[in-house]
Amino acid sequence: MKKKICQYLSEVLAEVPEEELWKIMEIPPEEKMGDLTLPCFIMAKKMHKNPMQIASELVDKLNEQKDELGIEKAENVGAYCNIYLKRDLFVKNCFEVLENDRYGVSQIGIGKTVCMDYSSPNIAKNFHVGHLRTTVIGNSLYKIYQKLGYDVVRINHLGDWGTQFGKLIVAYKLWSSKELVKKKGIEELLRIYVKFNDESERNGNLIIEAREWFMKMEQNDPEALEIWNWFKDISMVEFERIYGLLGISFDSYLGESFYRDKVPALVEKLNDMGILVESQGAKVIDLEQYNMPPCLITKSDGGSIYHSRDIAAILYRKEQYNFEKCIYVTGLEQSLHFKQIFTAIEVMGYDWSKDLIHVPYGLVSLAGERLSTRGGNIIYAEDILKEAIERAYNAIIEKNPSLADKEATAKKVGVGAIIFHDLFHQRIKNVDFSWKEILNFDGTTGPYAQYTYARAKSVLRKYGKTIESDGIDFGTLTDDVSYNLVKVLAGYEDAVVNAAEKYEPSIVARYVIALATAFNKFYHDCSILQADEKEKRARLLLTDLVQKILCEACGLLGMECPDEM
Repeated sequence: MKKKICQYLSEVLAEVPEEELWKIMEIPPEEKMGDLTLPCFIMAKKMHKNPMQIASELVDKLNEQKDELGIEKAENVGAYCNIYLKRDLFVKNCFEVLENDRYGVSQIGIGKTVCMDYSSPNIAKNFHVGHLRTTVIGNSLYKIYQKLGYDVVRINHLGDWGTQFGKLIVAYKLWSSKELVKKKGIEELLRIYVKFNDESERNGNLIIEAREWFMKMEQNDPEALEIWNWFKDISMVEFERIYGLLGISFDSYLGESFYRDKVPALVEKLNDMGILVESQGAKVIDLEQYNMPPCLITKSDGGSIYHSRDIAAILYRKEQYNFEKCIYVTGLEQSLHFKQIFTAIEVMGYDWSKDLIHVPYGLVSLAGERLSTRGGNIIYAEDILKEAIERAYNAIIEKNPSLADKEATAKKVGVGAIIFHDLFHQRIKNVDFSWKEILNFDGTTGPYAQYTYARAKSVLRKYGKTIESDGIDFGTLTDDVSYNLVKVLAGYEDAVVNAAEKYEPSIVARYVIALATAFNKFYHDCSILQADEKEKRARLLLTDLVQKILCEACGLLGMECPDEM
């Protein structure tokens, strides 16, 4: 209906194309202002007219064609043209669009590939709550892009190379043993890593030894690589256990180490292009004209660095997948790093450098304290997830002890609560971890959304019959509460598309809360099972559509919805 109105207005306003009208036409902030509103300020400059005069003229034109356009009426308030749609026609159109397996979401990404680089923990370090942010944000963006029809390659670019492994080998040889590492696993690796950092502040020779061991790794020393591979295997067991709890998997685990043998060819290429310069023995790409520090390609000892390995990874991915976009979900503190390597790709003459996207996010803290692996101030992701599941289980025992499958439901609620708490916040904002907020069954939380879904499923179970859409009287859904719920449903595609365009899962999370809130008001204000037959069928059809879209929208965040709670 919006498209039809924009097409008509573009004919009336020869100076303003349909695409522009589509972009500026809004949903007003209050229901009393109509269903759609067109601010006329932007058009005033093009048309050399007062915006209030334009609004008045457009209202007259729209009212002349209101039956053909499905409009109840149009009014101008100042420079705004407010449009009220025919409610029964709007509801009917919405059901026609939403009642399919896509729920009105267009497949705009068909035939296009997106590489999604996220999670990417460092080997031999615990997976802590800070890693959860990149993991759940990246997983949600993967699901959102997949919903839009893109072929998404999920890449876990493991931090499995670098001087830190030289540090770890030195620490292992000085303060640990094979027996201790076998017994305690990653806990022991973390202990000796923290100890190394403490001791190296007093003994500078330890850093020199660490660099020597990393150089041995670079030179394929058998002992160094054997220890490194062992540490890597231990870490992967830990990571896979946490990914299992989150229900997350990847298409590629190619980490930094995979690209180290590709760096020499990169260095040769950069030399041939004449863009590699020497700086204090190191090789760099000068980015002074871009107001950035130089991009380091090789260290003074000739060893590779994460800049060069990341550039090699980009070139490999472009050749391998021919991506439309390559998206990196990492912390805000890495913004300069990604600006440097993306600019390096531009300097190399690749016009697709614009398709490289850094999606930064803020920090996670507990009671305001920043988390740091180096300093040992860590909250482990697995501990948080298990604690959330246990708390959810206790809440079920208290509120609904007869519920079947309590353990499975507690896992869905606990894990979902952690995911939703993270994704409801705009990703760029810092998140302060709070149990009181996370597991609240009221307000803007995961359990509230899941409970709303379970409530809708309960209504449908009590009805116990198949709901047919044939012969539905859509006029029974034109009261304010039902109509508002339909309008929220109609916004699903916009939420998904906007979340993809802005790389912002919080748009979907906020849509989930808007839909849950609108349904709960409908549930309280409009009798469903006790209504007369005509209203009952329409309201049940609406309830069915709500639970389907609510479940899928939660799924786009990486949450599961239990049928009962």
